Amino acid sequence: MNAERLLKGIGVSPGVAYASAVVVRWDLPDVPDREVGADEVDSEVARLRAAVTETVAALAQLQERVRERAGVEESKIFEAQVMLAQDVDFLRSVEHLIRKNRLSAETAFEYKALEIRNLWANSSSTRLRDRLADLGAIQIRMLGILTGKPAVAVWSGPSDGAEQVIVVTHELSPGLTVQLDRDHVVGLVSEEGTRTSHAAILAHSLGIPAVMGAAGALAKIRPGAMVLLDGQAGTLHLDPDPSELEDARVRLSRRQKTELELEAAISQPAESPDGRRYALLGNVDLPEEIQPALRQGAGGVGLLRTEFLVTGRTQLPTEDEQYAYFRRVTEAFAGRPVVIRSFDLGGDKFPAAFQTPHEPNPFLGWRSIRVCLDEPEIFRPQLRAVLRIAADRDVQLMLPLVMEVDEVLEAKRMLDEEAARLAAAGVRAARTVPVGVMIETPAAVALADQLAQVCAFFSVGSNDLTQYTLAVDRGNARLAARFAPHHPAVVRELARVVEVGAAAGIPVSVCGEMASDPLTAVLLAGLGYTTLSVAPPSLPLIKWVLRSVPYAVAHEVATAARDATAPAAVLASLQRATEPFLGRR
Repeated sequence: MNAERLLKGIGVSPGVAYASAVVVRWDLPDVPDREVGADEVDSEVARLRAAVTETVAALAQLQERVRERAGVEESKIFEAQVMLAQDVDFLRSVEHLIRKNRLSAETAFEYKALEIRNLWANSSSTRLRDRLADLGAIQIRMLGILTGKPAVAVWSGPSDGAEQVIVVTHELSPGLTVQLDRDHVVGLVSEEGTRTSHAAILAHSLGIPAVMGAAGALAKIRPGAMVLLDGQAGTLHLDPDPSELEDARVRLSRRQKTELELEAAISQPAESPDGRRYALLGNVDLPEEIQPALRQGAGGVGLLRTEFLVTGRTQLPTEDEQYAYFRRVTEAFAGRPVVIRSFDLGGDKFPAAFQTPHEPNPFLGWRSIRVCLDEPEIFRPQLRAVLRIAADRDVQLMLPLVMEVDEVLEAKRMLDEEAARLAAAGVRAARTVPVGVMIETPAAVALADQLAQVCAFFSVGSNDLTQYTLAVDRGNARLAARFAPHHPAVVRELARVVEVGAAAGIPVSVCGEMASDPLTAVLLAGLGYTTLSVAPPSLPLIKWVLRSVPYAVAHEVATAARDATAPAAVLASLQRATEPFLGRR
């Protein structure tokens, strides 16, 4: 394959599609700088508020369409846009510009929208970048209403309504995604976006193969060009030849067979052929992942991230807001355990209202448990919300990036204090909850025996553990090949943690990306891990893999991995050991 004809991005919705490309570009209305007279200020504010009302009404219609086509849970994606359109602090700042600078409503709105867009675009937070499409959708609607010139999507390429096409665009919004005709549009390509973007979630729910994060797609894919899209591998082949098409057909046929096996695995027990039983839980990052985790057979939530309650907001979430969210999750997983991780704040993951100094290296700075202990006004409301929901639910609290026993003891002391205050106030709440830690650094591994004396459980955060152990930034594309969770150094750390947990009699799990990868899941099983918390889309695959590979085989290859000298050797041995059971898929 000629490198000029191959584009790589992020596979966000599985499936293979082959069709001609339609390039979609948005022609935003021109918004000139326009000032108004003092007597027009109130009417401009009124126009702004009317535009918000009209925008919210349009979003409600889209939400209803998603409810009909994809489901109730997926339709809640548009609640994020409604909240954004109605954000009190943002609208107050726009009104301030109108009144103080006497700007027209559209001029003031564009100024503020661009200000936020620049802030989010330059952030290293995936969550904020994912929200850019939502912000763009609101910007398009609001400016179209205020200028009287609705934004127009310019389509370049095949126009025959009966022809199947692949849509290529810079930024794919949920609004555009849901309006596409599934029979006509068989694939989606976007230069921006990640697996957790709202458009990606919708594409997956609607069954449209999609690749996002395909840098340079608009420049390289001409309108009408034939494109072979693989929504699982995240690849785009331009003008593929017959042999490449045949290879795609073979892979698609093999994948369809595997998908049938995966679908059957959902209702089957997670047990190896030689009788080793596993517990498979789900990682829940956003509310939209609750129902997918349930549908894919999660036996509970092994990692409930809470940062979405903070990121991109102008104020800290209240105790009641957090309690309401915890209730929503625990009701969905009734009778099953839910592990709530306390705020993993740091660097770019702070609410706008919480002022923090700039740090040159936030991953080695003031973050996670350090923030929670230093800023009790953030931590204590969350502790109270956890205690309240634990009154009648199977809930545990997990502390991120712990490296000292004293950090655990201090957090538990604050938890006890909040429990006492709730009891004194007559609020129904648990007296305490099991407190565990994420093992994410070499320091935590080294002190695992001491941490085990004050913790109810361990959960390995393999992403950060790999990053800190190998001194490799997992977000640096240049070092991607060196970010190896199967590196022998990481394997030895993983082995020590599970051994320490067993000796102390506390449960140990893995909630990082290793648990969601088929080969490293086998490695973890062989090292002795019986509980894995997995990204919802990967649950059926991981269960099928664990049901297919005997524990004895996994144990043998894991033992050899501890003595390997290079990550390539570990990976090769995993591939050889699992091929007789998994085949080449």
